[in-house]
Amino acid sequence: MQLKSLRVLVTGGAGFIGSAVVRHLINDTEYSVINLDKLTYAGNLESLVSVSDNPRYAFERVDICDAVEVKRVFFEYQPDLVMHLAAESHVDRSIDGPGEFIQTNLVGTYVLLEAARTYWQGLDERRKADFRFHHISTDEVYGDLPHPGDSVSPAQGECGLLPLFTESTAYAPSSPYSASKAGSDHLVRAWHRTYGLPVVITNCSNNYGPYHFPEKLIPLIILNALEGKPLPIYGRGDQIRDWLYVEDHARALVLVATQGKLGETWNIGGHNEKQNIEVVETICAVLDELAPHRSGDSYKNLITHVTDRPGHDRRYAIDVSKIERELGWKPLESFESGLRKTVKWYLDNQLWCHRVQDGSYQRERLGVRD
Repeated sequence: MQLKSLRVLVTGGAGFIGSAVVRHLINDTEYSVINLDKLTYAGNLESLVSVSDNPRYAFERVDICDAVEVKRVFFEYQPDLVMHLAAESHVDRSIDGPGEFIQTNLVGTYVLLEAARTYWQGLDERRKADFRFHHISTDEVYGDLPHPGDSVSPAQGECGLLPLFTESTAYAPSSPYSASKAGSDHLVRAWHRTYGLPVVITNCSNNYGPYHFPEKLIPLIILNALEGKPLPIYGRGDQIRDWLYVEDHARALVLVATQGKLGETWNIGGHNEKQNIEVVETICAVLDELAPHRSGDSYKNLITHVTDRPGHDRRYAIDVSKIERELGWKPLESFESGLRKTVKWYLDNQLWCHRVQDGSYQRERLGVRD
């Protein structure tokens, strides 16, 4: 596609990953950005203050389930590329209220696909050939993988190596959230095969970094620790995740969106498999160094083990060889360097943390079911 002056429609651009993508597009490319976001509890324009006055940036407060408004945005702004990140994304919230996840992640994706298809079919031949729809998804659609703490599994193979998620791994979602994202992935593939809509799909591992709403593990632990609150660990804390610094992810997403082969899927991960307990203990160690507690006690003393999440996946791990081989992407941050940057950002941005929590969420535990 022509890469000089693209108009990029980013859905969910006020969210955690979406805002990183918008900042990257404005700061590191010459593209114009239309940010379409409903501004739910997890979407906040304060994450975009640094780019909001840029003449290449525009914001539209629109729900992706609103077909009339979504269609208006397409025809008013005439995008060359869609990057679809708008989604309900928190597993615990999906356990408490799955309906909202079905509505946004499935119905919303359908509405967006239909608006994109109608718009794309009306373009002239040159612009039609260049148009792309990039759907951003999660590794949770694959279910979970064998865990080193489990008994030896045939899936480990002759060398005893644990498997990784690849682009051909079968889907086996475990939660309402991951099931809704799996369904949206299938819709995107169906619109490509049935209607010829030019699409690419990415599935990423756990993101972390600046501007992360404090319901997710890393910001929750940082803020609870600073306030002397318990640091909750589900079960034994031996669940394994592959951690990806959000700015590395943003670079990868734009690369796939503009250069990835149409109709294909790309897995994006950080080469950082860590047990949850390791993540929390590392955060505590960094805080002990950068913001030591007045008493001199380690923040590790606040760690509390709680009942595990229902249906909790044991291990996620991404094989990123395809994107590294075919598009030349690699993460720039190690887990240690990225986590230190993240902790420092939260220490320096306490006011942002207080403002984005509108009172509806007090970092209480969600998703508890008998």
